[in-house]
Amino acid sequence: MSTVAIIPARGGSQRIPRKNIKLFNGEPMIAHSIRTARASGVFDQVVVSTDDAEIAEVARAWGAEVPFRRPAALADHFTGTSAVIEHALRALRDSGHDHDLACCIYATAPLLQGRFLRDGLALLQANAQASYVFSVCNFPFPVQRALTLDPLGRLTALYPEFGQVRSQDLAPAYQDAGQFYWGRSEAWLRGDVVFSDLSLPLILPRHLVQDIDTVEDWTRAEYLYAALQANGELQP
Repeated sequence: MSTVAIIPARGGSQRIPRKNIKLFNGEPMIAHSIRTARASGVFDQVVVSTDDAEIAEVARAWGAEVPFRRPAALADHFTGTSAVIEHALRALRDSGHDHDLACCIYATAPLLQGRFLRDGLALLQANAQASYVFSVCNFPFPVQRALTLDPLGRLTALYPEFGQVRSQDLAPAYQDAGQFYWGRSEAWLRGDVVFSDLSLPLILPRHLVQDIDTVEDWTRAEYLYAALQANGELQP
C-alpha cells in the first residue's frame, strides 16, 4: 500500500509572517515536520505543496520533494486544507505517482512525533469503513462551562443550561490537535468531509499538543518544545 505525506506551506501567512520557514529552535519551522515524516518510516514520498519559491528551496534542503507549484488560486487566505490535498494528489497522479493513502501534515507542528503517525496509519488500516484518522486532544476545562462577553463586555455563560451540573458529570470534549490527518486518497479526491463521522480520532496527550496560529501560540510551543526535549519526550 503506497503512502504519501503532503505538507501544505503557503507563503502568505498573516498573523505570523513567513511562519512556515521562521526559525524554531534554530531550524526552519517546516524542517521539523519534514524530518519527523521522513523518520517515521511510513511514507513512500514526503511532498511539500507551496506557492512560494523560498519555501520550496528550504523544503528541498531538508529532504522533501516539491514536484509541483501550488497555483495562486489555492494559496489565498480562504482556501481550505482539503482542496490543497486534493490538488496535490491529482498533480502527483499526473506525474505517475499514485498513492493509496495520503497524510496531510501541517508545516507548523514541531511537537509532531513519528510514533503517532504510525499509530494513525495503523488505526486507519484497521478500520476499512473510515475515510480519515486525525489527531485530537481533550480540552483542559469542560467546554460546557465556557464563558463569553456580551456587547457591554460583561461575562455570560455560553451554555447556561449546564451551570448547575458538576464538571465531573459533563461529557469530555475534544479539539483538533492541528498535527496530521491520515486519509484514503479516494476520500480526499471525493471531498469527504474530515470533521464528520467518516473520521476516527487518535487521541494525543494534551501536553504534546500546541496548534500555532498566533504569536502567543508560537511562544507557548517554544516553551513546550524545550521542556519536552529536556525531559526526553520528543520521540522519533
